[in-house]
Amino acid sequence: MTKLTDSVAKPYRYFGGEYNTPDMAKQCDVRFCMCVADGYEVGMSNLGVRILYFLFNSLDGVVCERCYAPFDDYERYLKQRELPLCSLETQTPLASFDFVGFSMGYEMCYSNVFYMLELAGIPVCAADRGDEFPFIVGGGPCTVNPEPMYKYFDFFFVGEGETPWKEIIEDYRKQKTQYGVKKADFLRYVDEHYECIYVPSLHSAVYDGDRAVTIPDKRVWRNIESDMNTVFTPHTQLVPSMEIVHDRAVAELFRGCANGCRFCQAGFIYRPVRERTADNAFELCKDLLESTGYDELSLNSLSTSDYSGLQALLDKLFPYADARHVQLNLPSLRLDSFKGQMARGNRKSSLTFAPEAGTQRLRDVINKNITEDNIFDTLAEAFAEGYSSVKLYFMLGLPTETMEDVEGIYSIACRVKALYKQKRVSAKPLRLYVSTSTFIPKPFTPFQWCAFASREDIEAKQKYLADSCKKIGVEFSYNNYDGSLLEAVLARGGRSVADALYFAYKDGARFDAWGERFDFEHYRKAFDRCGVDVNAIVGERSTDEPLPWDFVNIGVAKEYFQSEYRKALNAQTTPSCNKRCNGCGLAKYGYCKDTHGNASY
Repeated sequence: MTKLTDSVAKPYRYFGGEYNTPDMAKQCDVRFCMCVADGYEVGMSNLGVRILYFLFNSLDGVVCERCYAPFDDYERYLKQRELPLCSLETQTPLASFDFVGFSMGYEMCYSNVFYMLELAGIPVCAADRGDEFPFIVGGGPCTVNPEPMYKYFDFFFVGEGETPWKEIIEDYRKQKTQYGVKKADFLRYVDEHYECIYVPSLHSAVYDGDRAVTIPDKRVWRNIESDMNTVFTPHTQLVPSMEIVHDRAVAELFRGCANGCRFCQAGFIYRPVRERTADNAFELCKDLLESTGYDELSLNSLSTSDYSGLQALLDKLFPYADARHVQLNLPSLRLDSFKGQMARGNRKSSLTFAPEAGTQRLRDVINKNITEDNIFDTLAEAFAEGYSSVKLYFMLGLPTETMEDVEGIYSIACRVKALYKQKRVSAKPLRLYVSTSTFIPKPFTPFQWCAFASREDIEAKQKYLADSCKKIGVEFSYNNYDGSLLEAVLARGGRSVADALYFAYKDGARFDAWGERFDFEHYRKAFDRCGVDVNAIVGERSTDEPLPWDFVNIGVAKEYFQSEYRKALNAQTTPSCNKRCNGCGLAKYGYCKDTHGNASY
């Protein structure tokens, strides 16, 4: 047989050994394997996994390892030798762990969960896994609607995990040490004792076709960590042996977003805003750089330029970074909060902004809360700072969108080109990129009741923009309609789609988030076989019908989403939470600083 190095590209994807790896040889009685159902390059960039990995390894008696989805060459290598999928750090088979946890970061990774479980020799369906197999656990943003994958996981963890996971592992250790753990007993225990835990096998749901009639009877509450200054935060990170997607030190400045964009699921499921102090953030940045040796640092959050301590932090970081030749990165910049001096730390290669819609009317519908002046004043500052490359992101298929709104995207591109001629200080010609994605009405947004746009509608708008942008020398890109359609099905579906997802995998679906690997035909056949009505899942919903995810409580009231939906249809905006409490529901649980907000719905 050929050697691994002769048969597998980049074998260091599968064998760990990264700088800053925790002690894997310490005494332990609980072993946890943290999995990302995507390739090493993507999975290593996952900040949530990174936090829990170091948290678990900081606990006495606990060892946490990692596993990522192997590519075809390593899959063949394993199968030829009849080897199971193993962890990176110690090459321990996944089936030998106490827990195997999957980070469910995006819906298009679901097929890779099946792929990894089968390679590991672990039964895919939870009902087929006896006490000899580990607990299969799902976490991450997709667990706000866990129902499409309900039969494949032993339990789901909803929300932020730093505090409860320490308690869950300690409960498991005590039970394991005292009398051994029976899977059914432990599942009942965590379901009863933890509001953020959902055990699907203990809660039934009834469907009429693809619409929920009754939902699970447990009220699952998203866990929210209240204080970013005291929550567990690793002050180091693994340094990979190969280039990864975000190959730099990454510091999380705050969680949540105050802006309330009505299309944005993350803006609601990560509420409220919780910031680090500037001093706390600076110490974190410094420790990350000094413990990793990186010469690039990214200041990450959902909307980095909204961080109230950003200027104070930059005042300390700029001289520190300059003295050590460290490049600062500020992603997630908003057009209404960007300031020219913020650009100083970025390479003068490119800035990225997201106006999202081409007209003010439609930006009001989606509550983007930026104006034409915000867009062009910000770009004028960027061009004055020497930038010559700008990427602008928009969405197509937004609720109430008309062709006039799409033409507005082209108009903005024309005006940006004219502005650059006026404000440029760079000798380089302007490189302007316009990119569009297809709007997906996701759970826990005011648009969760909206329909997903038709193929004819989206493709006609894409063609118009492609032709128009080509005429003026603007680079235009867009995403595949079928990929967006599947994401909408997985985001909005319930238990009725679960069997079809596994059949699609058996037909060949995997790495669906990778455009060159995605083939909707696997899903079309599976949906036909299982009688799944895609149009019913992605079509318009009534605001009073049960939704598959209604049993999950993220803290924002359903009545608030309904109120925001009505305001959207009238193109009425809602101000940022930083300006006033809009009564979304979180304040009554004590999560917000302002606990006196009155419900506005």
